[in-house]
Formats: sequence, C-alpha cells, structure tokens
Amino acid sequence: MIQGFIQIALTLLIVVLIVPWFGNYMARIFLAQKTILEPIAQPLEKLIYTVGGINYQKNMTGWRYARSVLISNLVMLVFVFLILIFQGLLPLNPTGLTAPSWDLALHTAISFVTNTNQQHYSGETTYSYASQMFALGFMMFTSAATGIAVAIAFIRGLTGNPLGNFYVDLTKSITRILLPISIVGGIVLLILGVPETLAPPAVANTLEGATQYIARGPVAHFEIIKQLGENGGGFFGINSAHPFENPNGFSNLIETVIMLVIPTSLIYTYGVIAGNKKQGWLIFGMVFIIYVILIVISAVGEYYGNPIINNFLGTNAPNLEGKEVRFGWAQTALWAVTTTGTMCGAVNGMHDSLMPTGGFATLFNMFLQIVWGGQGTGTAYLFVFLILTVFLTGLMVGRTPEFLGRKIEKQQIVLASVILLVHPIAVLIPSAITFINPDTLAGISNPGFHGVSQVVYEYTSAAANNGSGFEGLGDNTVWWNLTAAASMIIGRYIPIVALLLLADNMTRKQPVPKTPGTLRTDTTLFTGVTAGVILILGALTFFPVLALGAIAEGFEIAKNL
Repeated sequence: MIQGFIQIALTLLIVVLIVPWFGNYMARIFLAQKTILEPIAQPLEKLIYTVGGINYQKNMTGWRYARSVLISNLVMLVFVFLILIFQGLLPLNPTGLTAPSWDLALHTAISFVTNTNQQHYSGETTYSYASQMFALGFMMFTSAATGIAVAIAFIRGLTGNPLGNFYVDLTKSITRILLPISIVGGIVLLILGVPETLAPPAVANTLEGATQYIARGPVAHFEIIKQLGENGGGFFGINSAHPFENPNGFSNLIETVIMLVIPTSLIYTYGVIAGNKKQGWLIFGMVFIIYVILIVISAVGEYYGNPIINNFLGTNAPNLEGKEVRFGWAQTALWAVTTTGTMCGAVNGMHDSLMPTGGFATLFNMFLQIVWGGQGTGTAYLFVFLILTVFLTGLMVGRTPEFLGRKIEKQQIVLASVILLVHPIAVLIPSAITFINPDTLAGISNPGFHGVSQVVYEYTSAAANNGSGFEGLGDNTVWWNLTAAASMIIGRYIPIVALLLLADNMTRKQPVPKTPGTLRTDTTLFTGVTAGVILILGALTFFPVLALGAIAEGFEIAKNL
C-alpha cells in the first residue's frame, strides 16, 4: 500500500514542479512575449496567417470570437465526417476497412471536434490509418487548441484586456504548445516501445498452428497528442491499457504527467496575466486538494478490493479486475481520477470494474468539471465559480460584488448560470428518457445500481467532453450515437459561447478603484468559500444520481458482507 501511494505522490510532485515553469511559458506566448521557440514559430505562424488571410493584429469581440469558433469547428466537422464515410476509397487502408454506419461516423466526427473523443468503436477494426491520422489525429490538435484559445480569451476578458483573435490563439496553441511537445513526446514513446508504422498487421503462427493477426499502426504520434490535448480517443479499442499504447511503467508516468501539464499550468498562467500569482496559487491549491482527496478515495477502495470476494477467498487482495498487472491498483486509480478530472477520457484500466468509490470519484470529477476540467474550458469554469462566489458573498456581507476591479451584475450572473446549468440538462434529461424507455436499455450489461451508473456515466462523459465510459454498455446504436452526440454539442458549444460573451461583457466594464470595502478574492478564506460553493452547486445537483448509482452500490456490497 505504501509503495503505491509513494508512486502517486512522486507523480503529483513532478506535476507541481512543472506548473510554474510551463504556466509562465504559456503566459509569455499569449502576452506576445518572446519564447525559446520564437525563431522557428514566428515565421511559420506568419506563413499561416498570410495563406489563411488572417489579420493577426485585429482583436475580436465576444460574438465574433464565438462565431469564429463555431464556423471553424463546423468546417472541420464536415471534413472529418467525409473522410470517415469515404475511408474505403482512400489510401493507407491495409486491412481494407469499409465505411462505418452514418450514425457512428457522425458520432465520431462530433466526438472528436468537441474534444470529447467518446468511442463507440474499436479503432483497429473500424477506422483505417488514413482516418486515424488525417481525420481523428488532425482533430486532436485543433479541438485541443480551440479549448486553449477560449480559455485565454476568457482570462483576457476577466482582466480587462481585449479578447484577442481566435485564429491567432488557435495557431499559437498548436505551433508553440501542442506540436513541439508532441514531437518530443512521440519520439520518447517510440523509444519506449510504442509502434509508429504504416505496415499492415503483423502475422504470427501460434504453437497450436493457428494464425494470429497483431494490429499495429502509426500509434506513437497519435498517443502523445491524445494525452497532451486531453483527447482520450485510443488508436486501439482498449485505449492506454493496450501495450502498444502504454507499454510499461515509465510510459504510464509520462502519459499521466502529460495529461496534467496544460490544465494545471493554465491556472498559473491566469495568475501571471492577471498580475496576481498569489490568487493563481490559491486556486491551484484548492483544486489540487479536491483532486488528491478523490485520488485517495479511489485508491483506498481499489487497494482493499471487493470485501465479498476477499471474504470468500479468505484473503485481502486489491481489486485487480479490469486492470493491467504492469500498472496495478495505484496507477490505475491515479489514472482514472486524472483522466476524468482533466476530461481526457483515456483509460489504462476499465472503469466499469472500479469499486463503487472509484465510480463515485470518476463521476464526481465529471459533474464538477473543474478538477482540472476540459482543455482550457475547465480553467474558465473555475472562474465562473469565482464570479458566483463573489456575488453570493457580496450579498451576505453587504458589499458590492466585484471581481478583478469590475462589478458583477445581473448580466454576468445570468451568463454564469447558463454555463453551469447546461451540463446537468445535457446529462439528466437524456438519462431520464433512456430509463423510461426500456427498448433503449438493451445495451446495459449491468442491471441495478451499477446499470444506473453506466447510463449516467455515458451522458456525463459526453456532456463533459470527457469520452471515457463504463464499458460493457452496448452503445454503438442509433439511439446512443445520436443522443450522446447531442449531449456533446450542447455541453461544448453553449458554454463556450456564454464564456466568451461573459468575458466580452467584463472587458467592457469600467474598472472600479479598490476601497476598504472591496471584497478581496486572493485570500485563503475566499478560496475556501469558493470550494464550498463548488461542492454545493456541483455536487448537490447530481447527488440523487450518485445516491442511486455508486453510493447505493457501495451500500449493497456492505450489506452482503
């Protein structure tokens, strides 16, 4: 047990050490300051601006920034959908895969354009190398960069600066963050044993005389951007549990850390841009504490295992069902909480096999969406909670609600409320419709409390743009493909538009000078109150489904001891 928690602690220590350096690096990028990649990135970016006809010196309003996000994403969606539909006619298809069904292709295209990467398919048997590289791999860069761009625009707006230019922010996110790290990381994974080849599946003759086909492909470059961009869609069906995606403990460490570097560091980036690193560290500390608590809850449950089975066997053994032995209970629990906290969605073990505490932690992460949240948007959600906390505490103590020197009024609260209400609507309504229509429940492999978690997890993963699943659900049907796609669109674009309008609204406000009556937001007390608001608003909204799912399942196990 101690060894497992030491592994977890060392991983988290590495992340904490990276945060100030990488957070400052991203701040320099978006403050238009020189970075180490300037000689290479600047000429490349200017070429992109020239070819694309982008006026990189022109700032956008909130509406224009939002329209640019929506239009560009729509174009990319159509592009990816066409590649998937016509993959049978395209090259780099060594196994001769035909086109998927229209509903699966649509679900996949929407899933990747929204940075969700929810998979109702197995990659090696459904999509060709061309589809995986030119459609899905392409979207892994652009969807992640879209989230980063929106977060940076939101931070600029909160701090009273112009929102910037979407196409410039998108380009810089790729050329200076995602692409350089992916090149280096892809080479490292290649050295560690992750394949990168266009050759067809390897053929092996077994000792029994049978023929076995071993799937492979251009995996290394796909795997690194999958983790870095919080994409999560695996080249293979079992994702990062597959030895060709995640061969050993060192690759697992790299992929875990790389999953965390951008969302954790963006909080520090905010502190630099706002000129208030203290507040950045306080917010980071708040989220880090929640994150560690959820890791402990999940890890302890996996370490002690299923008490019913342990009593039957007369031994105390960890829960190793659905886990890779090379990772064990500790690294699987850490990964599960990390992938649902960062909204990455990649898995190195099957979440369906987690103990109820693990199911609780993973669902809780996706309900809150701020530990650490989606690529970029999770950071923005954090500050939405800060704005609501300022408003609530201002009312309680009789002070005018102000955040970063700007008054919080009705319009800001309405937009903040829309951002936070969209998620439960996109989760609870389709879940309820599914439960009251038995014909749609044919894919549920676990009736009872666990079956409740399966359905709610599917829609929560879609609406939170996470993509992981309680596998075992027969989700490749028209019903699941279309309803999950709807949740992904609602959960992605309505909050993005509202965030940009909120940021634009804040940047237009006249700053208010600080007075003795100004409520300070960079104190431990205010940060603690914010944590309370997050837990109350986030947790209580979804408490009934937690009670009917993971919590009830835990009590059921305890009852049968």
